[in-house]
Amino acid sequence: MMFGSNTLGNGWVVPADDAAITAAAQLLHAGEIVAIPTETVYGLAADAQNAEAVAHIYAAKGRPDFNPLIVHVRDRKAAEKLGLFNATAQALAEAFWPGPLTLVLPLKQGAPVARAVTAGLPTIAIRCPNHPVMQALLLKSDLSLAAPSANRSGAISPTRADHVLKGLGGAVPMILDGGPCSAGLESTIVAVRDDGWQILRPGPVTSKEIEQTLGYPPFALPTASIEAPGQMASHYAPSKPVRLNVTVPEKGEYLIGFGAIAGDDNLSATGDLAQAAAHLFEALHNADASLARAIAVAPIPHEGIGIAINDRLSRAAA
Repeated sequence: MMFGSNTLGNGWVVPADDAAITAAAQLLHAGEIVAIPTETVYGLAADAQNAEAVAHIYAAKGRPDFNPLIVHVRDRKAAEKLGLFNATAQALAEAFWPGPLTLVLPLKQGAPVARAVTAGLPTIAIRCPNHPVMQALLLKSDLSLAAPSANRSGAISPTRADHVLKGLGGAVPMILDGGPCSAGLESTIVAVRDDGWQILRPGPVTSKEIEQTLGYPPFALPTASIEAPGQMASHYAPSKPVRLNVTVPEKGEYLIGFGAIAGDDNLSATGDLAQAAAHLFEALHNADASLARAIAVAPIPHEGIGIAINDRLSRAAA
């Protein structure tokens, strides 16, 4: 079955209708990879049980094999086949699933996942996404899907199907086009410990929201090693140098503005942080494609989802 056409590679970009979702499920069962929309960013999915299929993800992205993958599941029942849920994990799943929250849990003995998914760690990262296309694919395929962002490792994350096509092209046999991602930032990642919780990557679900749900604050200490995606110092990076907290750009810089700082593009003219998060990666893609020699970004308030925006920007500038 063949859909659509493109001029940038061999991957097929197709509207995410029922026929395309059925074809994508067939590809996944055949051990192929498929790019799919979620509410956060576009993901590059493979059957989490199939070691060869998971290897295709690492190869397509050029991803280091010590960097674990997030497994996407239909619901908590499916998640409980993979990870061990204590009371904290149960409370977080009940409050924020389906949605942009990933839980890092102890790996359940005999869990049906390829070893490469967890990068050999004793934990597993699991998310139940809140996107109709991803949910339909999980239902139709009846698989748990390993699905990191559908871009080259360390590059700007994709929030539209054409971002995937430009970044990965023919490395992906099918790209399901579900339109722009609503959240625009990767999920918040929380490690659930025996005696508490810790944010490994900030995202759309804020630390304050989690603390209000659980009734106690997180561990503040950083982790000593990589336990989840998005913890590498350099990540989400354009091909051009990035300078942060800029109010007046230098000659030749493309300024990404915020609020009253208009710039060449503006994450949110009204200073809305949720709107800024949704537009961040698209603005970075546009800046990278411009004729400017470098990228400058206006200051972003370090509060709420602004913490997650600043996390992505600091890694993009590293």
